[in-house]
Amino acid sequence: MGKVKSLIFSIFILILITINNTDSQSKETKAIIRNKSEEITKEKVKKMSELKKKPNIICFFTDQQRWDTIGCYGQKLNVTPNIDKMASEGVLFKKAFTCQPVCGPARACIQTGKYATENTVIDNGLPLPLNEKTIANWLSETGYEVGYIGKWHLASNGKQQDYRTKAIPPERRGGYKDYWLAADVLEFTSHGYDGYLFDADMNKVDFEGYRVDCLTDFTIDYLNTRNGEKPFFLFLSYLEPHHQNDRNRCEGPEGKAKEFENYEVPEDLKDKEGNWKENYPDYLACCNSLDYNLGRIREELKKLKIDDNTIIIYFADHGCHFETLNEGYKRTCHESSIRIPLIIYGPGFKGGKVVDDIVSLIDVPPTVLASGGVEKPESMKGRPLQEIGSEKDPAWPKEAFIQISESHVGRALRTQKWKYCVTDPDKEGWRDAGSDRYYEDGLFDLEKDPFEKNNLVRVPELLNVRKELAEILKKRMVQAGEKSPEILSAK
Repeated sequence: MGKVKSLIFSIFILILITINNTDSQSKETKAIIRNKSEEITKEKVKKMSELKKKPNIICFFTDQQRWDTIGCYGQKLNVTPNIDKMASEGVLFKKAFTCQPVCGPARACIQTGKYATENTVIDNGLPLPLNEKTIANWLSETGYEVGYIGKWHLASNGKQQDYRTKAIPPERRGGYKDYWLAADVLEFTSHGYDGYLFDADMNKVDFEGYRVDCLTDFTIDYLNTRNGEKPFFLFLSYLEPHHQNDRNRCEGPEGKAKEFENYEVPEDLKDKEGNWKENYPDYLACCNSLDYNLGRIREELKKLKIDDNTIIIYFADHGCHFETLNEGYKRTCHESSIRIPLIIYGPGFKGGKVVDDIVSLIDVPPTVLASGGVEKPESMKGRPLQEIGSEKDPAWPKEAFIQISESHVGRALRTQKWKYCVTDPDKEGWRDAGSDRYYEDGLFDLEKDPFEKNNLVRVPELLNVRKELAEILKKRMVQAGEKSPEILSAK
């Protein structure tokens, strides 16, 4: 009996020891878990804090706007007081050029950072491929809230998938997943006054009033309803001052054109036919409306106390020659077609600086990513504009490279002094992405002939100049993923 009691007592002691050890281990485990949880929480708080410090980014994007409609670029009428003010506070890029003077292709270049021949959107009837990674994708991955308002023009092919007057499905929105209020072809769903867009749930959203004002109303509503937990990237895409396609005229706010009737005729339009005489006052009125609405957005940012940490990029897809060079408004290598406004204000872009370097639309995507703390992907062909003036400045390209489609298959270079253009007249601009053989088509000395009235492409004394430019052009084409072509003298 005594042995049994002794055994029971021993077992009891062992149980107490086990319980004590288990309790001790449990406390140690809980302490480890608690410490780990605190570390994760601190790391999460730190990341959220760092994320909130990142600047908000707004792309204020206009359609078919000439650079010379803006005061800081030489416009003498008081068309753009708010843009001029932003330029005096930010950075003005005096010589900015598109990389593709057509609406859809230019937009594809902006969203992907690739040239049109690389992303395959070579004309207005082609959608952005679903496998293309966009600036919205990149910024979303790093913690940004990404939104889009306005004209998209990258979903339809006009045949099997026609979203020109329909809602665009989510997979066709280029990664803009947090906020969406857009139409694929805004000129098909609206006029200067009144129209409709589609929201993220593919519901039709009607608007009444002047189109630029209404898109800005939507923008201000977005700014006031977001929760503010993340920095935002908003791409705001206006149609103005592009002409209204079905009416073939510019549509400014009612009565505004009278204020701009006494405009100074741009030199490139003087003594030319086209339709600029009947359109230019309304065209300037459109630009004035864009300016007014930029002012509205900047004022709203101040009210929300986020203006000091918001970058605004004001730019356009291409220029406008008012049917003076071909049957359209762009699609040429001339300044009126390829030169664009580009003004940036915000962190990293302050001080009223003026940049005289040649810059390209293809530089905007990596600039947007750099603003959000994202390193430039190898796929992107441009350079962050933040590099100008830095230790990387000596390597900045000395020329802009332009691909031209639809009207013809062409390529061009724009340097500080020269404009050099080549074309293949045997190719179809709406079908062929490029060629292995081009003929010289244009050479302009922009220092002596800024309005390109004297084509020097057949001047024998400039043969060496053409040869040098041809070699640079070939190099730029190869960098853009094209084959090095044969370039022959003008026919």
